[in-house]
Amino acid sequence: MQRQAEQGWGAKVIARLAHDLKTAFPEMKGFSRANLMYMRSFAEAWPDAVIVQQTVGQLPWGHNLVLLARLKQTEQRLGYAQRAVEQGWSRATLEIHIETRLLEREGQAVTNFVDRLPAAGTDLARQALKDPYLFDFLDVGQEANEREIEEALVKHITQFLLELGAGFAFVGRQVHLEVGGDDFYIDLLFYHLKLRCYVVIELKAEKFKPEHLGQLSFYLTAVDTQVKAEHDTPTIGLLLCKSKNTVVAEYALRDKTQPIGVAEYQLIAPYLKNCKPACQA
Repeated sequence: MQRQAEQGWGAKVIARLAHDLKTAFPEMKGFSRANLMYMRSFAEAWPDAVIVQQTVGQLPWGHNLVLLARLKQTEQRLGYAQRAVEQGWSRATLEIHIETRLLEREGQAVTNFVDRLPAAGTDLARQALKDPYLFDFLDVGQEANEREIEEALVKHITQFLLELGAGFAFVGRQVHLEVGGDDFYIDLLFYHLKLRCYVVIELKAEKFKPEHLGQLSFYLTAVDTQVKAEHDTPTIGLLLCKSKNTVVAEYALRDKTQPIGVAEYQLIAPYLKNCKPACQA
């Protein structure tokens, strides 16, 4: 500690300390200069012993290195650490979610859930939807239509489910419903295990329009009538569009009696949007 105070952590004292520790404990690994610097950063980042015991202390050292290197704010680090513990994220998964700003996107969809769902389930339902959704893992162009995007999402269903988030279970694509002798087909149908409800997802490869909600509302009524079990909660609708005017979406949702969310999807990751073609190759 005296050497640290006199010479600073950037001086040769760290290299010497690393050498001394390796000599004293030859059977142990992890005493490199870089690791000692990370250990010091870890201690500075988490001075609260309770947080260490309950959250970051339950994560492998590699996960903590990612948190320290990729995030600067304590609140962000703690948020991703808690989610990693809760959902058992691997180090690679943690890095992906940090890069795509998962937690910052959660709960950002425009919804009418506050007025259309029981108070007990409103927060969970809001957190289950995000905005925007990132579909950069799809092999389709920017001008892809709804059917092409839908087919690609099902082809990459594992990555799609990862982007949707924990709790979503895939039920089917182009799910058939017969109403009054006429045939209708839902783009994508999911079931949310925590919310205990069906989730109908409709895709629109264009800017949001209020009339888009009419078809989705019809599908929600049909699912609630024909598919939903007695113990299930009301079906939720999610309209994914290429872009939206938030104020228009909020107005359009006000008179809808069913719980619906509106969000955008992006086919190119945000960090590539302003990148030249060469760096997207």
